[in-house]
Amino acid sequence: MFLRTALFAAALTSLLPISSYAADAKLAAAVAAPNRDAANKARDGARHPQASLEFWGLKPNQTVIEVAPGGGYWSEILAPYAKNTGGHYIAATGKPDQKLPDKFNDKAVYGDIHYTVFSNSSGPMGPAGSADLVLTARNIHDWLWTKGMAEKSMRDFYAVLKPGGLLAVEDHRADPRPQKGDARDGYVATATIVSLAEKAGFKLEAKSEINANPKDTKDHPFGVWTLPPVRRSAENGENPKFDHSKYDAIGESDRMTLRFRKPS
Repeated sequence: MFLRTALFAAALTSLLPISSYAADAKLAAAVAAPNRDAANKARDGARHPQASLEFWGLKPNQTVIEVAPGGGYWSEILAPYAKNTGGHYIAATGKPDQKLPDKFNDKAVYGDIHYTVFSNSSGPMGPAGSADLVLTARNIHDWLWTKGMAEKSMRDFYAVLKPGGLLAVEDHRADPRPQKGDARDGYVATATIVSLAEKAGFKLEAKSEINANPKDTKDHPFGVWTLPPVRRSAENGENPKFDHSKYDAIGESDRMTLRFRKPS
């Protein structure tokens, strides 16, 4: 019995290949939709939206909260998917008056987008136990710079999720080298995020190499932001003489892709 239990636990946290996920036709349609921004579509080869979302456990009829949606890379996919599958998409922005770009007001495409607030001083993200999935992509490294914010984020996510609900995490991965301090270069140790989540009560259910990039040497002059899509060339402003070719050849960063579950 012990051996079978151990093998099962190991399988849950194994490195799952992209091919292990059954394609969701409505999700595929959302990813391929013509209304998506061309610049966002151009990043799909590095961000693997369908494989990532299916790995994270996205399903029809879910209430999904996306934290810090920014310009809407994931919103362009999640909102139409929720509309077409009986779900609800909620954007958690940093301020009450902060909204997604105006195009997301088109209810025929995106349905009714709901908003909540997440910041270092915000209250609950929603009614306790109301969300099926919370997605935070490339945010935790920033929160480590504000005392207590990373810990608050995990507590807030845990509170708003239903028992059995899922926390989806993507971030720039420091491993195998050590994390540098509070990750000011943007690269976070997987162990840092796992520890934060587990202290809040989450269980690591699985991790994947969907968004790995073995070409990323993680030693760039302006941290992870030297790489596409930011392509930083100076500490402040721009350096027109900076040679981007080496970093453009690397592509986007090496990233961890993790799925946590709130125990039932």
